[in-house]
Amino acid sequence: MKSQAIVAYGAPLEEVTSDIPAPTGTQVLVKITHSGVCHSDVHLQDGHVDLGDGDKIDWSKGRTLPHTLGHEIEGTLSAVGPDAQALLDGRKVGERFVVFPWIGCGECSTCKRDQEHICSKPRQLGIQVAGGYSEYVLVPHPKYLLDATGVPEGLAATYMCSGITAFSALKKAREVGAGDTIAIVGLGGVGMMGLQFARAMFPQARIVGCDIDEKKLEAAKAAGAAAVYNSKDPAAVKQLKLDSDGGAAYAVDFVGSTPSFNFANGAIRRGGAIIIVGLFGGKMATAIPMFPSRPFSIIGSYTGPLGETIEMMELVRAGKIQAIPIEKRPLSDANKTLDQLREGTIVGRVVLKP
Repeated sequence: MKSQAIVAYGAPLEEVTSDIPAPTGTQVLVKITHSGVCHSDVHLQDGHVDLGDGDKIDWSKGRTLPHTLGHEIEGTLSAVGPDAQALLDGRKVGERFVVFPWIGCGECSTCKRDQEHICSKPRQLGIQVAGGYSEYVLVPHPKYLLDATGVPEGLAATYMCSGITAFSALKKAREVGAGDTIAIVGLGGVGMMGLQFARAMFPQARIVGCDIDEKKLEAAKAAGAAAVYNSKDPAAVKQLKLDSDGGAAYAVDFVGSTPSFNFANGAIRRGGAIIIVGLFGGKMATAIPMFPSRPFSIIGSYTGPLGETIEMMELVRAGKIQAIPIEKRPLSDANKTLDQLREGTIVGRVVLKP
């Protein structure tokens, strides 16, 4: 099989040829039809995340090179390990699924309370172990194969990261009242997912979009945003607060940069919360006395657990989430796509086809 793999951090991916793996134990083998390209793949390729002021988080540990990227995986069940046959629960070889990639050790207390996406000994597809920029992928257990019936091909793959990341972040918004504003900050692929999930999950609320790119703001408006704000405009925060009775109840930062955090911080009302999702990089500076005196909250959100992913896919299959724009490209375009993500020129989501 052919894969697009990291052979050296900071260098272009290379095509690697290897044997098709044979599943053992409870493993199943999936023949990949689509693999989404995520902005976190850029950081994995670079081997670090920028913290600002020259500081970085080292992301080059915990995997063996060459390493196959890709954690938004869609495909068909191809082969089943000997101990997996009794665990298929109606799944059959040849059927189409999406693959939950945020897999933990399965033994610790974190995993046992359905939080394996934040397990301290992760086995995440495309992150620590081989992922979806390939023709086949090994999956540890059939329970990670999720029903994609009725979801368009290619689009289904994107729900395994951009979808569950957006859904799980918005699940952290509590007690949203009628007429409350939720601000989606950053309208890339994940932010556009967030816009759609927010509209479906909080029909009583006013969902607005914020970005520095006019094309993305236009796309958000067309996708149902109640209003859009260009966060480069010095008057944008003031206008958002005027339009939303003092500010947003929640600002969900899908960028995760210093400017996006500062905008989100300015946009929320007293008692509001910022939910940080993005990994673009940077630092924040907030006076500690502001937390009790303002007051406000800052919440981090990293993908989501299997239980929430199953809940999310039920919402998607019910037709309650408007599709985001996707573009299908050949697997050989992986490098070009990662470079365009770095440049911020992609609207919606790109999926690779082996």
